[in-house]
This record gives sequence, structure tokens and C-alpha cells, in this order.
Amino acid sequence: MIRIVIAEDQQMLLGALGSLLNLEEDMEVVGKASNGEEALALVKKHKPDVCIMDIEMPGMTGLEAAEKLKGEDCKVIILTTFSRSGYFQRALKAGVSGYLLKDSPSEELASSIRSIISGRRIYAPELMDDIYSEQNPLTEREREVLELVADGMNTKEIADQLSIKTGTVRNYISTILEKLDVKNRIEAITQSKEKGWFK
Repeated sequence: MIRIVIAEDQQMLLGALGSLLNLEEDMEVVGKASNGEEALALVKKHKPDVCIMDIEMPGMTGLEAAEKLKGEDCKVIILTTFSRSGYFQRALKAGVSGYLLKDSPSEELASSIRSIISGRRIYAPELMDDIYSEQNPLTEREREVLELVADGMNTKEIADQLSIKTGTVRNYISTILEKLDVKNRIEAITQSKEKGWFK
């Protein structure tokens, strides 16, 4: 019997997924969570074979929970509406066994779970195309600066936080705008969020 924990913040979808998987003769849903923290607690308690997680959930996201489960016996499958290459890259780094999209047919989920249990990794094909075309062009420091901008810090606050000069922060910001081909900070933040490049 394949033991499964599901983490999904939309209650109706959580219920539907649970019912669907319980219909499979070789599967049993042993826990349902509505965020990443609950999922981690259920994995600890029930020691399931698989944890299926949405990404965007209140509190701890599915990706954060997956990063904490790295190296555990439980295999993680991300099930999301977001086919963003940044999310996918983070999921790969966290060692997830599957990354599937919610618009896939339901029978595909059950067969993917069986394949993953037998040691395979399953990723939505459209993501494999994206990952080669959509690398984040920013350096680690540029990403750091942009995330602080997104947190609402001004140039001086960023300079203080990173122990650099305000002129250096301005240079970083103009490089970021140029690399992302956007006109202002808001567009830079929006684009990075849409592509899932923010941590």
C-alpha cells in the first residue's frame, strides 16, 4: 500500500484529491494538510511514502516544506498550477521526485505516483522546455539587491544592510533593469515574481 500525505490550501481540491487517490486499490491517503507546516508534521507522524504538495500555501510554501524534507524517506511530488521555471529549478534543487501540473488528467497522477515509488522521476514536459530557455540572468548579489527592493527598502537601507556604498546599490539596480530589459524597479520585481525567481 502506498501511503500518501496531501498538502493543498484549497479545501475542495484537497478533498477531491484525497477521494480520487483513495479509490486506487494500492493507495491510501493517511493525512491532509492545508500548508507546508502541517504537511511536515503529518509526514513526521505518519511516515508516508509520498507527500503531494501545492506550492503557494499560507505560512510555509510547498517548496519550503520540500526543502526541509530533502534527504527524508518520503518522496515529494509538487502538484501546482504554476509552470514557472524558477519554481521548477528550486524544486529540482530540493530533490523533489515529481513536478506535475494541476491541469493534467487525474489518472496521470496515480500512474505518476506508482512510477515515482518505483524510483523514477516525473516532471511535466512543458517545464523541461522552459528550464533550458529561462535561466535567471541576475548574479547572486543582484538577486539579493532586488529582493531587498521588493521588501520595500530604499537605496540607503540596502547599502547599510549589505555594507556597501549607495552608489554601488544604484549601479546594481541599473544593471538589474538592463539585464531584465525593464523600465523600473516595479517591473523588475513583477517579472522576477512571475518567473518564480524570488526565494
